[in-house]
Amino acid sequence: MNKTLEYNYNTLPSTSGSIDTYINHVMSIPALSTEEEVALAIKLQNTNDLESAKKLIMHNLRYVVYIARSYSGYGLNLSDLIQEGNIGLMKAVKKYDPNKNLKLITFAVFWIKSEIHEFVIKNWKIVKVATTKTQRKLFFNLRSKKNSLSSLSHKEASSIADDLGVPVRDVFEMEKRLHNHDLAIENTDDENASPTLYLKSNELEPDQIIEKNEKSALNDKLYKAINNLDERSRDIMKSRWLSENKLTLEDLSKKYDISRERIRQIESETMSKLKENL
Repeated sequence: MNKTLEYNYNTLPSTSGSIDTYINHVMSIPALSTEEEVALAIKLQNTNDLESAKKLIMHNLRYVVYIARSYSGYGLNLSDLIQEGNIGLMKAVKKYDPNKNLKLITFAVFWIKSEIHEFVIKNWKIVKVATTKTQRKLFFNLRSKKNSLSSLSHKEASSIADDLGVPVRDVFEMEKRLHNHDLAIENTDDENASPTLYLKSNELEPDQIIEKNEKSALNDKLYKAINNLDERSRDIMKSRWLSENKLTLEDLSKKYDISRERIRQIESETMSKLKENL
């Protein structure tokens, strides 16, 4: 066997734990030549050899890391972006045609980006509603402290600010966010913060994948949906998406003494519930 393929394939590296350890591990796996990838793909195609599929995946994980890093401007966990990109890579391996005699990554880049794009679209707005510690506190408490659905008076805002220990201006800012027609995906006062600067691709333009024209009820529904979650689901969502120091699946599995897969299931189920409400 070619020396490039002499690698331990018993287990795929996991993105749980230290992301730096994972990246170092992935980068230590040598790249394959086109001929080697084609040979593996032919074997996979003809005999459904899963070891060949695993080798194709392992030797291309480094490219997923490169691509995932380019989407780091959304405040999402790099490990999550990589994990979604890995799903795209696996789909690409399944559809890879060795007869075209092309490097796998040439074809797989579209699948990797597609999975990451979908992940960003589904989750970026939930993260972006509250971007600072003060805003997150207001996000979870403002609605319950309001006496009505009408706009806050200065007296009400001052009372809420005192209760939560936040500036009055931040109360009004969150009130404004929760009633905006949009979450400023395209237009923003801070040009450097616009998602369109991060979600660029020669193959898929931002205006093709970012949902537009959100209705004003979106923020209210999101706010109510999160606050109606059970305590564990709510904590997992806050820890994974709305915390300054986001926790990994491994962190939460230890906290609740359940498997990482169960945490992932709860997170997925909760995301589905939020999506239904939106």
